[in-house]
Amino acid sequence: MEYSLRPKGCHILAKPTGSVCNLDCSYCFYLEKDKLYPDRQKNWRMNDDTLEIYVQQYIEAQAVDGVEFAWQGGEPTLMGIDFFERALHFQKRYANGKNIRNTLQTNGIKLDDKWCEFLAKHDFLVGISIDGPADIHDAYRLTRSGKGTHQQVMDAIQCMKKHGVEFNTLTVINDKVAANPKRVYEFLKTTGTKFFQFIPLVERRACEATPEGLYLVNPEYSHEANVTSWSVPPKQYGIFLSEVFDLWVKRDVGTIFVQMFDATLAAWYGEAPTLCVTSENCGHSLAIESNGDLYNCDHYVYPEHKLGNIHNTTIDAMNTSSKAIDFGTQKSIDISVDCKLCEFRFACHGGCPKHRFLTASDGRNNRNYLCEGYKIFFERTGQAMKEMVRLLHSNRPPSDIMGPVTQQVRRHANIGRNSPCPCGSGKKYKRCCGPLQNSPHEH
Repeated sequence: MEYSLRPKGCHILAKPTGSVCNLDCSYCFYLEKDKLYPDRQKNWRMNDDTLEIYVQQYIEAQAVDGVEFAWQGGEPTLMGIDFFERALHFQKRYANGKNIRNTLQTNGIKLDDKWCEFLAKHDFLVGISIDGPADIHDAYRLTRSGKGTHQQVMDAIQCMKKHGVEFNTLTVINDKVAANPKRVYEFLKTTGTKFFQFIPLVERRACEATPEGLYLVNPEYSHEANVTSWSVPPKQYGIFLSEVFDLWVKRDVGTIFVQMFDATLAAWYGEAPTLCVTSENCGHSLAIESNGDLYNCDHYVYPEHKLGNIHNTTIDAMNTSSKAIDFGTQKSIDISVDCKLCEFRFACHGGCPKHRFLTASDGRNNRNYLCEGYKIFFERTGQAMKEMVRLLHSNRPPSDIMGPVTQQVRRHANIGRNSPCPCGSGKKYKRCCGPLQNSPHEH
């Protein structure tokens, strides 16, 4: 990708509440960002002047017809419906013929009938955070009084389904989630959405706070820091993705969409990566704080990565600045020597720069913490990815890969209903591939 050329636009995660949230999730990397804004306790909301300037500048910064506003946090629903009605008003005022879409990432705690009616009416796509069944979800996603939130999230999901709100699930792959791939995947399928996002959790905690009072540090931090206990172990991350993939590829291709699987298939097919973490370069995926401060990335909300403030400089100017472009190209420049020699470089390009702090073979601390996991996943899924690519080149859908499973079952036609399924899932035949004998997906 030519980053010397002017970018066509940018994508911004807007945080109208900053880091302010109604939960106290143990693993949240953003809660402590309040230390960067000492006045946040009294003045944490994005005001209308900032909102209007943001909406206008963000639309003007796009050289494409479609503009997606992504509202995140903290917890954006704390702003109230009135705030988002004003945002829609400003979007209509400054649209200038462009198609506007809104997405909202939420913990779901405040979603009730009134909220869901509003979200459905205005076609918001909601990303709801849920980490699996109650015991796994409630390990870290807690209220400020230390109570679990799983039932409240499930109530929010039911409310969205009742009102026809389009939603997908956002699941943080922490140590507890990573140890339960099959349980988590099968549970997520019961939520009613067909779109899953799995986000690996990797955080380092410094032994001493930075001058700003931060403990969760970026890869550039040169003092002593340790990976947190709730972060996903690298090997287990690869096993998690692989075991979920094994379930998905047998029966859910074309009906369930997993963001990481789609991105990996695109890479095998030769298309440009669809995820920033697997792209060759970073950049142009920015984050804006409630006061209008703009940062290179929401994982890089540190003083040294602040691009400016929209009250003083336009989003377009900051997005096309040398600082923003240099941040993006640094990802490919600083790729480890091990990545350069890796057969799977095309699929992950060294992963997220935030995770590059392990020592590479040349002694530099720029190898990705999740490297072992990525390799496990790419190795275990490689043959299936190649088969789906072959199907695509033959003008057939990737879901046709599920055909061989049915053929394998047919070769075991005399298998007992309560015997282990020959596909290797570990389930009984009657609860796994048995029903596929008469499936419309047979080939």
